[in-house]
Order: sequence, then structure tokens, then C-alpha cells
Amino acid sequence: MTDNDNAIDIPSLQWYPGHMRKAERLVKENLKLVDVVIELLDARIPMSSANPVLREIVGGKPRVIVLNKADLADEAATRAWVNCFATQGITAVPVDAVKGRGVKELVQAIAKCAKQKTDKLVQHGAKARAARCMILGIPNVGKSSLINRLSGGSKTKVENRPGVTRAKQWIRIGAQLELLDMPGILWPKFEDRQAALHLAFTGAINDNVYDVASVVLLLLDTLRMRYPSDLMERYRLEKELPSGMELLEEIGRKRGCLRAGGKVDYEKAEQIVLTDFRSGRLGRVTLDDFPPIPTI
Repeated sequence: MTDNDNAIDIPSLQWYPGHMRKAERLVKENLKLVDVVIELLDARIPMSSANPVLREIVGGKPRVIVLNKADLADEAATRAWVNCFATQGITAVPVDAVKGRGVKELVQAIAKCAKQKTDKLVQHGAKARAARCMILGIPNVGKSSLINRLSGGSKTKVENRPGVTRAKQWIRIGAQLELLDMPGILWPKFEDRQAALHLAFTGAINDNVYDVASVVLLLLDTLRMRYPSDLMERYRLEKELPSGMELLEEIGRKRGCLRAGGKVDYEKAEQIVLTDFRSGRLGRVTLDDFPPIPTI
């Protein structure tokens, strides 16, 4: 059984509240002000966390992809994804925004991507300036951590510019970049149930909008098939892993999630599994398979 087979258990989510519509409008209005769009993806689910609405909005604007949380993803799979994007003429940079790994390479990639535009401005008599960019992506993929890491936590504001209202302040990123921050945007409907499932696994979808118990069982079955040794090592399980509730119950007993009378506290066990997976304690995992080309 695969996570795609089980994806029917995830409800068809309609998720486009008013603030998301406003965010999309802001992106469209400000796109002309930047040289490069930075699309932030979760390295564990590069396809599932890629917002098709953003791709439509961005159009032909130069783009750099950040594969954030690369420290939690399968290294070989991340390299394959970087190569996949390269075949499409898109630079993708693996990054660990929390610890700062890959950030220097990202800044260089953005500056290189914007060079044609900035050089053209100088050739037409304009004063040389830093590359201007915006970071786009779905919520909860680490955008705040990336911005804080890029700015060194200072978030130095740049003075107002012609055509830029007072509400649109730029954040200076060293001497090479200026960043216009934008809100995260989710797409109107999760057409791909497998993508919705992966977003639930990683925490990009709020745990309050789906049945956590069902999702945890699907996550365990996915890991049992794709990364069984990591499950066995983390929870000291036997070589023949059970499935479904039996596996969750065994994990609960191993981790001491017991109620009076020795019964397993399933809710506590579920939270342990989710926390362990999302924090990387279950090993470096990539859930999205290497895609056929072109896809993104």
C-alpha cells in the first residue's frame, strides 16, 4: 500500500480565506518591483510544496528555488531534485535556514540570476544597485527562518523609493540583495490528494483541519515501506514491522505512552511520531519521488 493509495482518506480541502486572496493580489502588484523571485520549497516534498498558483503569477520572472530543511531530507534525493531543476534552467539551492547552511550559496545564486537585469540598468545609465527579490512559498516552510538568517536577524530597512509606498519597505541583505517580504500563499484547492497528505505529514497544513489519527497511521505505513530501518532504530522495533494500529501501539508501548491498566495512550503516541518525523529524529526522509520532466 502506498501513500497515494491512502490519500483518499484526506478530505478535499478548500482553503482560500480572505487574507490569502489579499496575499495573491499583493504579489501580483509588487512583482514588477523585483528582479528575481525566490520560491521556497520543503526539500522533503519539493513537488508537494510547490504552489501552482505561484507559478502562474510569477510567469517568466527569473526564479531561484530554495530547498529548505535540506538537513531533514534524503541527501541523494535532494541532489536528484537539484539536477532536475537544472535541466529546466532553474537554479535550486539546498538550504538549512535554521543553521545557515547553504545561505551563502543562495545569495550568490540570486545575485547571478539578477545580474542580467542589473547590468542592463547600468548600461542604460542607471546607478548600479543591489538585486531586488521577494520570497514566495506556502506557509510553514521556513520563510521567517530564512529571512532572519539572510538578514542576520537585523532586518535593516531600506529607505522609501519612488513607486514604493511607505508600507513596502525593503530589507537589506548585505551589499548584494534587497528583499521585499511577502505573505505565504496556499492554493485554492488541493487537487492532488497525495500532495495534501505530504503537506499534512510535514505540518504545512494545520493539524486542526484533518484527522490526526488517520494521518499518523498513513505516515507510519509510508515510513515502514520507504525507510523501515529508521523506524526500527528510533523505536527499537523488531525486523518484521507490523502495520497500521499494531505499529502505532508497539511504538506507544516502547515509548511508555500508557494509561491506567497498561492501555496505550494513542493520542500521545501519535504526537510523538509526528514530532519525531517533523524534527528529523526519524532520519533524513524525502517523500516526493523524483519526477518526470518537465513538472515544475
